[in-house]
Amino acid sequence: MSKEQLSQRLCAWIDQHFDEEVGVLQQLIRIPTDTPPGNNAPHADAVAELVKAWGWNAEKHAVPQQQVLDYGMQSVTNLIVRRPYAAGGPTVALNAHGDVVPPGEGWKHDPYGGEVEAGRIYGRAAAVSKSDFASYIFAARALEALGAQLRGALELHFTYDEEFGGLLGPGWLLEQKLTKPDYVLAAGFSYNVVTAHNACLQFEVTVHGRATHGSMPETGHDALQAANAVLNAIYGALPGLKQIKSAIPGITHPTMIVGRIDGGTNTNVVPGKVVLKMDRRMIPEEDPAQVEAGVRKLIEDAVAGLPGIRVEIRRLLLARALRPLPGHEKLVDSLLRNAQEVMGETLSTNGSALYTDARLYGEHGIPVVLFGAGPRTLMESNAKQADENLALDDLKKATKVVALTLLDFLGPQG
Repeated sequence: MSKEQLSQRLCAWIDQHFDEEVGVLQQLIRIPTDTPPGNNAPHADAVAELVKAWGWNAEKHAVPQQQVLDYGMQSVTNLIVRRPYAAGGPTVALNAHGDVVPPGEGWKHDPYGGEVEAGRIYGRAAAVSKSDFASYIFAARALEALGAQLRGALELHFTYDEEFGGLLGPGWLLEQKLTKPDYVLAAGFSYNVVTAHNACLQFEVTVHGRATHGSMPETGHDALQAANAVLNAIYGALPGLKQIKSAIPGITHPTMIVGRIDGGTNTNVVPGKVVLKMDRRMIPEEDPAQVEAGVRKLIEDAVAGLPGIRVEIRRLLLARALRPLPGHEKLVDSLLRNAQEVMGETLSTNGSALYTDARLYGEHGIPVVLFGAGPRTLMESNAKQADENLALDDLKKATKVVALTLLDFLGPQG
């Protein structure tokens, strides 16, 4: 059978089984995986049971409980589904994460309902990234349904630590030497092949003063007033960050925000402690060590000389940038060619201002790009917002593109 015939059969199989694929995605959405608190093992157990129906075995790799608790989560079980074929081909891994941010307020649809309305499916992780559990599973099923002589191996990596940084997800699987694929395709969106993304530093800044009665503020040291000096320093640095430009299309400049503030005892008490949590995104060209030293100095200088005030700065996360590695162009070329066939358009290959756990494969020397089911822009899907949703047509298109790309890498040659 010719490559063209195989491709046609592949796409026809996905069309015929698409209602089933939507049903699987609904099942996945209906099992909450809010992180925090991060109790994700039940979802992994359900996925492992799900794939048994197709004769697949999902290896369960549970991260030790104490390590998970120390990390700030409740349970993490990562899955590897290995599909070995004939010798002579590469090992290709598909990775998607099941952990998600909590739903938050303002939903019109049930965040765990998987409701379908007007050609879109609604729910937390409908777009990021339980959709790619579905697209990757059905791409793999379509490939195997061809009955063609496949070569190499396919691995499905379903992991449960992206929102906290990935160290207990792909990072843990790689550190434990449980996998070492030749290529990785990680969760992304349907209209852009991501080959690079930003790095991220997150800090917890604790400003210590001394609490006292509100009627006698001069007898204490106001931690909130000192924290305000820190905030002014951080936000005062933003115009300078906009002058630092990336040469990678799709990535502009570094950013810095304070995402959370906690502190104080009561309305009538001078605050003795204030805690800030901040996020500094780095473009791939920046040196994380230099950036971290600069942020620490910025904060320390802001409170220098304030009587009775001291600061503690604790790094919460260092997520390094994703940079293209030799071999990634094979994935990109295949995805672009197949997307042209399926969608009738040429996809962009821009970098992303986000950071993902895909970078961890890159840190182990494995070429990785991001592509999956999703809209043209993050905001279009309400990702991580109320009423997150995905166009079902994008889910189908992405599944076909991924399946055709697997055929390029693992299918018959010649």
